[in-house]
Amino acid sequence: MLRLTLGLPLTSLWLFRERIIAMQYLRIGRIRPRWGVVLGGLIVSSGLLSLPVVADEATESEQRLARFTQLLSTDEMQGRGVGTQGLDVAADYIAEEFRRIGLKTDVVDGGPFQKFTITTSSKLGEHNSLAWTGPPAEEGGEPTRIELELGDHFTPLAIGGSSEFDLPLVFVGYGITGEEEKYDDYADGDVKGKAVIVLRHEPQQDNPHSAFAGTENSRHAPFREKVSNAFQHGAAAIIFCTDQVEIERRVAQTRRRWQATIDSLMEAEEEFREIESPTLDQVEEHREAVEEQLEEIRRWGNRVRDQYDPVFEFNQAGEDADGRSLPVFHCRREVVERLVEASLGKDLATLEREIDQGPTPQSAELTGWRAVGQTDLEREEVEVKNVIGVLEGDGSLADETVIVGAHYDHVGFGGPGSRSPGSDAVHNGADDNASGTAGLLEVARRLSERSGRLPRRVVFIAFTAEERGLLGSAHYVENPVYPLDKTVAMLNMDMVGRLDDNKLIVYGTETAEQFDGWIDRFNETDSFDITRHPDGFGPSDHASFYAKDIPVLHFFTGTHEDYHRPSDDFPLINVTGMRRIVDMITELALEIATAPERPAFHKVERPQAGPPRGDGDRPYFGSIPNFAQEGGGYGISGVSEGSPAAKAGMEGGDVIVKLGDRQIGNLEDFDSALRRFDAGEKVPVVVKRDGNELTLEVVLDPPR
Repeated sequence: MLRLTLGLPLTSLWLFRERIIAMQYLRIGRIRPRWGVVLGGLIVSSGLLSLPVVADEATESEQRLARFTQLLSTDEMQGRGVGTQGLDVAADYIAEEFRRIGLKTDVVDGGPFQKFTITTSSKLGEHNSLAWTGPPAEEGGEPTRIELELGDHFTPLAIGGSSEFDLPLVFVGYGITGEEEKYDDYADGDVKGKAVIVLRHEPQQDNPHSAFAGTENSRHAPFREKVSNAFQHGAAAIIFCTDQVEIERRVAQTRRRWQATIDSLMEAEEEFREIESPTLDQVEEHREAVEEQLEEIRRWGNRVRDQYDPVFEFNQAGEDADGRSLPVFHCRREVVERLVEASLGKDLATLEREIDQGPTPQSAELTGWRAVGQTDLEREEVEVKNVIGVLEGDGSLADETVIVGAHYDHVGFGGPGSRSPGSDAVHNGADDNASGTAGLLEVARRLSERSGRLPRRVVFIAFTAEERGLLGSAHYVENPVYPLDKTVAMLNMDMVGRLDDNKLIVYGTETAEQFDGWIDRFNETDSFDITRHPDGFGPSDHASFYAKDIPVLHFFTGTHEDYHRPSDDFPLINVTGMRRIVDMITELALEIATAPERPAFHKVERPQAGPPRGDGDRPYFGSIPNFAQEGGGYGISGVSEGSPAAKAGMEGGDVIVKLGDRQIGNLEDFDSALRRFDAGEKVPVVVKRDGNELTLEVVLDPPR
């Protein structure tokens, strides 16, 4: 059958182009000419159809990698977001490529797709209410009923479910059961079938010697941990309110940033007054600067007001309920306090102080009081699919499996996963992870073109919904096509398209006894500057397999300013670097598939996990980590535009060695040190740049 340079059979190219054209009809809401040159035009305009036919294997490989990466990262793919037609088009294309290069693609119900359903979005329905009912205010009177106002007094949270309820109320402090800390808010009471009132965070937040990770958040602090604990104790509804320490911290941080803006205005005013005879241009420039600073002062002033006991937004604690139906709310502290004080004769601040003194739980039933209401949450679900192709083995080891994987989804048109807030532009994800998907296809092609079968089976999986929390790989390991106890290793590619200064990052290097030696041997040819991370956990699909005691290697070329932004486009891809990485992965896959003995799994001891990121518990700095940095500080690959780090003059390549009076040896040191400062503070930062040490000053912003 005639084949074009694109690499698809002519009929498949036709169907693929027609699918994209049909997708565009739906997207823009108008008809384009049937013969509008969409995919073909893209390829011609980019020069891909005009690439010369050459015999050099490396050049041919780079041409394929370029075609695959560019095709998967065109605007027509809609950023390959979950729920977009572009993601389905990408899945069809990958499946067609698997078939074309000779992989077995009938392994899941006669086809290549391992399908499952996920929730893509949640929203509040029409019927959401909450009220307190209790004893009459006067003897012989009507029972008390306090109606709460949606959006002002309370918000149902997306991590809860839909239900009608009329439940007794119990105050359970911070809702923590900590065996190591010898603390249990549920120890002396029964909450089965009851609504529990839970404070955010944990006891003794200002005590550096607290059993709960000192002044940092421990694993007990996140919403989901508290919901899980309440669920395990039989609670039928959860009502969160903000603790006093958090309110005071947020108000103080925002007030400091407000004051810093005022101080900056005053400094600018003093500098202007020192100009004896300002020109008209200087006057106009000063006027514009003053207006801009006044607007910023007004904005921060409004934020100070908003930090006094705000009610959370619907999605602020997360976006799904993990299959639970119990209602979860966030309430203003003041409306919870009225209830607690009426029942227990103490306000929440007093109870918090009493808890801190031990720490000693102060849980108690609110006798006579009940929570009455309804939650109505509407969830939209969509079917997604992993794409699987198989190269069968032959011989006594044929029932053992090597997995090569990469995720093919991205963040679509932005939203919660975007690092460009408010943008609805297509996030093409050329590096993340069109590059890894293209690498997956290239490894599959090379192994399939070898003469004779390999001793072990090699399974190629393009995972979906990685950006939603490794959902595709998590689904596979819970529903494996081939037994996990016979799965000997997993090789993963995620963001392999930006090789810079020859630096390659490899995770999982000590998850099998043989891995370090193999990497050394193959790197004699490839000569990468490799940063090794022994651990098999991390923010990509390899972690799902490592959690099942399977050796893993994860390949990554580092973060950059375009990560999860619309600017992650094909022209920035280092195709030659991709090809060299694919060379190494292909050799490693061959080694694993042909070795007489399977890799010997090794569980790597992890360092103590740091506090959770992104929970609004530390000031905003704005640096982008350089994961290839080894020793001697916290290296950054860049800074976010307009961030405190950018305003201070920090640059990609800087290595932070001191923050305030804290020495910085790595990212965890930096994270810990940053949490000791407040927004609005001017903090000295010592960085190494080109062999010299510089001291810069950063004015920290409130948490984001």
